[in-house]
Amino acid sequence: MRAEHATYACGAALGFLGDLAVGDPRRGHPVAAFGRAAAAVERGLWRDHRGYGAAHTALCAGGAALGAALLARSVRRCAPARVALTAAATWAVLGGTTLGREARALGSALEVGDLDVARELLPHLCGRDPQALDGQQMARAVVESVAENTSDAVVGALVWGAVGGVPGLVAFRAVNTLDAMVGHKSDRYRRYGWASARLDDVAGWPGARLTALLATVAGPDPRGAWRAWRTDGGRHPSPNAGPVEASFAGALGVRLGGTLAYAGRVEHRPVLNGGGRAVEGADIARAVRLSRRVSALALATTVGARIAVGAVRAAGRTRRARRLR
Repeated sequence: MRAEHATYACGAALGFLGDLAVGDPRRGHPVAAFGRAAAAVERGLWRDHRGYGAAHTALCAGGAALGAALLARSVRRCAPARVALTAAATWAVLGGTTLGREARALGSALEVGDLDVARELLPHLCGRDPQALDGQQMARAVVESVAENTSDAVVGALVWGAVGGVPGLVAFRAVNTLDAMVGHKSDRYRRYGWASARLDDVAGWPGARLTALLATVAGPDPRGAWRAWRTDGGRHPSPNAGPVEASFAGALGVRLGGTLAYAGRVEHRPVLNGGGRAVEGADIARAVRLSRRVSALALATTVGARIAVGAVRAAGRTRRARRLR
C-alpha cells in the first residue's frame, strides 16, 4: 500500500469516527462558514441570469477546492499532517450523525403524538411546509430526507474523497451546499441557480448509485429494494434522489413519494414502491439504522477501492520499469 493511500485511509476512518462521536457543532462549523461566504458572493453578484449563476458556482466551489488543494500540498511531505488534514476534512463534510439525531428526535415526537414538536423539528431536515403535513406525511418526509441525505451528506462525499482526496471531499460538499442554497426552482434562483443544480446532479450521480446499491445489500429486504430501485428509481424528478429513495422504500417495505408542499408550492411526485405500506413514525428509526449501515459500508467500499486502484497502478509501474531494464 502506497503511503498516500494509507494516510488517506487512516484519515478518512478517523474523520468518520469523529462524526459518529460528536456530529456537527452547533456553532463554528466549516460548512456554515462556507455558506456565509457563498451568501456574501451572491449578494454582490446576483443577477437573474445563468451566466452570473455559473460564475457564482465557479468562484465558490472552485475557491473551496483550490484552498483544499493548497492545504493538501502544504502537508504532502508529512504523513501525520496528511492524516490529520484528511480526518478534519472528512469530519467537516460528513453529516450522518446529525442527520440521524434530528430524524430520531422527530420520530420520537411523532410516536408520542406531539405534532407541534414534530412540526418545529421538520425544517431541520427538509424544506417542506410543516403546517401542511399530518403525522404520517411528516414521517414520510423524514424517511425521504434520511435516504437522500445519506447520499448527499455521507456517501457522495466519501466517493469524491476516494477519487480526489481532501480537495475531492471539500469540492463535493461545496457543490452540494450551493445546490441547497440556490439550486431550487424559485423565481429568484430558476436561472441563477441552474449551474449549481446541474453540477450537483453530476457530482451526486456516483454516490447516489452506490447508496442505492448498498441500501439494497444492507437492507432488510434486498429483493424489494432492488425491485423498487429498478422499477421506480427513474420516475423521480431528481436523477439522484430517485434511486436512493426508491431503494430505501423497497428495503423498508414502505411507500414514498406522492403529493408534497415545498417552498410555497404543491408538487405531485410519483409514488415509489407503490406496493409498500404507508410510513409510520417507527419507520424513521429503521431508516436511520439503514442509513448507518450504508454509511459504514460506503467508507469500507470507497477506501478499499482507492487502495485497490493504487495497488494496481503501482503494479503496472513496476512491470513497466522491469521491461525497461
